[in-house]
Amino acid sequence: MNKNHYVAIMAGGIGSRFWPMSRTSYPKQFLDILGTGKTLIQQTFDRFADFIPAENIYIVTSEEYIPIVKKQLPGVPENNIIGEPSRKNTAPCIAYIAHKLNKINPEGCLICAPADHLVLEQIAFKKVCIEALNFVRVNNALVTLGIKPTHPNTGYGYIQHEQYEVSDNVYQVKTFTEKPNLEIAKTFLASGDFLWNAGIFVWKVKNILQAFEKYLPEMNELFVAEESKLNTANEKQAIEKIYPLCSSISIDYGIMEKADNVYIIPSSFGWSDLGTWNSAYENIDKDNAGNAVSGKNTMLIDSSNNMIHVEQEKLIVLQGIDNHIIIDTGDVLLICSRTKEQEIKEYVAEIKRSKGDKFL
Repeated sequence: MNKNHYVAIMAGGIGSRFWPMSRTSYPKQFLDILGTGKTLIQQTFDRFADFIPAENIYIVTSEEYIPIVKKQLPGVPENNIIGEPSRKNTAPCIAYIAHKLNKINPEGCLICAPADHLVLEQIAFKKVCIEALNFVRVNNALVTLGIKPTHPNTGYGYIQHEQYEVSDNVYQVKTFTEKPNLEIAKTFLASGDFLWNAGIFVWKVKNILQAFEKYLPEMNELFVAEESKLNTANEKQAIEKIYPLCSSISIDYGIMEKADNVYIIPSSFGWSDLGTWNSAYENIDKDNAGNAVSGKNTMLIDSSNNMIHVEQEKLIVLQGIDNHIIIDTGDVLLICSRTKEQEIKEYVAEIKRSKGDKFL
């Protein structure tokens, strides 16, 4: 393992599209959504611990989730669990870890990845990560991993790349595109030069900081002003001063879409962002009628193609139910057509308005 290689696992989101299982106090990265016996963040940690030294793996999360991270990832050094005082999207999170590492090892190469994605093919994932780390080690490059699309998905952002490689399997990025409609997604797929945006980034610490200096100078200055306090007893106090002044902006929008040294590696490692119940459905074993069931006392009669997640011991009997999401958490029961799952976020917003935070 290379001591110059680092990972920041970003684990601060609230996963509202996985409500009611994912709650503000215990979001989806800390849940075993797929019934594998490990939570999503545990799977993510194990994935990286295969080729990154454990002492070089950092978890960036919301302050309120630090106790959960400590419990679920006892192998992570306590000082490597970093709490954000507020949710400000991915750019401040990455600025924070990059400035911390800059004081330790500015020549270090850093992977930034979400805590709640699914990767089914570990060998292929490790191979592409090491390719990316080797490329950024010798090039002033901001690299993103792009997933070779398998179908015209409208739930992912897309990245278009140039036709010719700059290095083995590395291409310069042309454009970033937000989630398209179905017709545009089909066009992207047919063109052959569009990839899904996985939100996994690789760069040298000093090079991402140069990009912050150029494209997000105000945010960068906030961290520069307090950098001497990072990795000391005064770090928390410094971050509590910085974060309220940071704009809430994604690294894609703040830097990647503007920079001229952005590259992409086309990848295929059984990836899903597990963003919705339907994406979970696609990755769970199903019975002969196409039902994905978590809960050992579930009886299904004339029911098909359902996503069902219920308490293990609870007896659930379903008759004549097709193509629905059925989630029972004890205090909340959600029954929703699978075709309407994108509206779950709206339901959560309405519940907040009418019922307060009790069920969120």
